[in-house]
Amino acid sequence: MNPNNVNAKLLSFVEKSPTSFHVIANQKAILEEHGYCRLDEAKDWALSPGGKYYVTRNDASIAAFRIPKGAYHGFMIMASHSDSPTLKIKKNPEMKVAEAYVKLNIEAYGGLLMAQWLDRPLSVAGRIVVRNEDGFSVQLVNIDRDLLVIPGLAIHMNRNANKGYEFNVQKDLLPLYGDADSITLTALIAKETGVNEEDIIDSDLFLYSRQKGCTFGASNEYLLSPRLDDVQCAFASLEGFIESESTSGANIPVHIVFDNEEVGSSTRQGAASTFLSDVLTRISESLGESSGEHIKALSQSFMLSADNAHALHPNHTDKSDPVNRPVLNGGVVLKHSANQKYTTDAVSASIVRLLAERAGISLQEFHNRSDLPGGSTLGNISCNQVAVCTADVGVAQLAMHSICETCGAKDTTDLIKLANELFSVAVVSEGESEGRFFRLI
Repeated sequence: MNPNNVNAKLLSFVEKSPTSFHVIANQKAILEEHGYCRLDEAKDWALSPGGKYYVTRNDASIAAFRIPKGAYHGFMIMASHSDSPTLKIKKNPEMKVAEAYVKLNIEAYGGLLMAQWLDRPLSVAGRIVVRNEDGFSVQLVNIDRDLLVIPGLAIHMNRNANKGYEFNVQKDLLPLYGDADSITLTALIAKETGVNEEDIIDSDLFLYSRQKGCTFGASNEYLLSPRLDDVQCAFASLEGFIESESTSGANIPVHIVFDNEEVGSSTRQGAASTFLSDVLTRISESLGESSGEHIKALSQSFMLSADNAHALHPNHTDKSDPVNRPVLNGGVVLKHSANQKYTTDAVSASIVRLLAERAGISLQEFHNRSDLPGGSTLGNISCNQVAVCTADVGVAQLAMHSICETCGAKDTTDLIKLANELFSVAVVSEGESEGRFFRLI
């Protein structure tokens, strides 16, 4: 597996995926290219041994899985998320300024670093709902050109700017759209998509950076790209899932990507929803398993919650734990938290270590500084719905939640290898308490 090819593929995927809706649409296309059949939550599922399937929820989350031809022990799951911190466009967005400009009204989505959004080319992407004869349809939108900028304030007008500035989203982050005579954003979208303006019923639209990802460094050892958190993990999970087709046997591999992690996951397509539970339950039911057999399968299941981790910062080494401080290109990060913001414990960490050994990759350990609490992620939230043994992993990165983030050029390849190994084995536990024994088959 050539890291250069992997990185080119990753950066291309990120560029084509400006919003969570595009992430899922692009993953659907990849799955269908590899023979996966679409399922509908509103219809019965008739699953067959050897079958390959996927299902989406609200066009923003996806779960793909394969049915083994023989007996299976449980589910091997890798979870990631499709969304990234951004700015969402409000309804009636056009705001005229002094009969000279039009700016757009926005609101923050997630915990973005605000200053990085200023003075760079931006555009708009998302989805629109279009009226038709029988009701409506949903259509993706990406205005694929430099459209907007959020202009910064000159230092002559704020002499204290370099001493620190508290941004006000409603005042400081409204993007410049055009002059006073500009057409409305809805009219522009209608023109770009070829639909009638009066047929656009509603929309979910977001700003995104037009900057393309790239490699950099003395030996091109780093990647710089928008939305690495967490499109990078979603990409690696799917790559490993597809590559494991020839080796998975005694498990049901499940690749799942949730939406809305950056705003707490409490939506019908987020990690706190029943999406994963519903998918796993319907798999068991379609295969004729009883509820008791389904619970037994869950007890023999394992999940990797994949979301990126903070790397040691070259200018702020004091912000990291004194010992457990992952670096770029140091391998996949295994994340720990005493307060269970991450779900990793000694048992789930040991499973990851065995998987890493089998995959031939390195692992790094991450703890937050004890006096700097970090955020939560998918694992502890989804376990409220599906209680399976889980560990949190990710790729080390700098500038998390910036409009552009940095990671190591080698690390995506290692995460793909770990995902491949996860989907290729089954975790079997036997016995109880001190006599409990785990093995990978």
